[in-house]
Order: sequence, then C-alpha cells, then structure tokens
Amino acid sequence: MYKWLMFVVFIAASVLGLYLITFNLPEKPVDESASLPEGMVLMKIQASNDFVFDQEVYTVKQGDTVRMKLVNKSGIHGLEIPELGIKLEGDELQKDIVFDKPGEYKIACSIPCGTGHATMISTLVVEAA
Repeated sequence: MYKWLMFVVFIAASVLGLYLITFNLPEKPVDESASLPEGMVLMKIQASNDFVFDQEVYTVKQGDTVRMKLVNKSGIHGLEIPELGIKLEGDELQKDIVFDKPGEYKIACSIPCGTGHATMISTLVVEAA
C-alpha cells in the first residue's frame, strides 16, 4: 500500500517539476548591444521607486555615438540633462546622441515621482578624447 502511495507522490512531483520547467522559467536575458549599429554604444539607465538611478556616475568618451535608454524598473520616471538638451520621458525613452563636449553633466529625474524626487540625481561624465 505504501509503495503505491509513494509511487503516486513521485509521479505527481515529476509532472509538477516538468510543468514548472516547461512553462515558468524566466526568459533568457537579451544582449541589446548586439543589435546596435556599428560603432554605437548602449547606455542603459535604470530608474526605480527608491528614487535612484542604477549608477551614480555614467561615463562616455567624447565623440562616441551613444544610444541612451531609460528603463523604469519600478514606478514612472523620466530623465533630463538640461545642459545637453536631452529629455527622455513618456513614449520617448531612448535617444541616439553624439557627445561632442567633454565635461560633467547632471542627470535628473524629469517626472515628479514622490518624496525623493529632488534627490534622484546622477552624473554623466564625457571624457575628452
């Protein structure tokens, strides 16, 4: 009797395991930079509800062609670099840019997103060639 019960439990666990493996595995990460045109660099900036960007400092080289992409990990955010005239929000969350002037630029959230919005700041460093 116990052998049959153990057999049924084993089969049920095996079927459940196969179902989970087949249907509930997370998707494999996609290398987005592989689909970029020749000579273009991807700068992916993630914003989250804890009022931070994923890095304190982003670095590019002067003259590089960069696809700047904002990813809202949680919440609704925007990105603005006023000195360079860059604004990513709404339907336009990516932009191709050539950084001509070296220097340090402030990256700020452009959409009021809560109590920590004013401190949601990062820095873009454009290194001289």
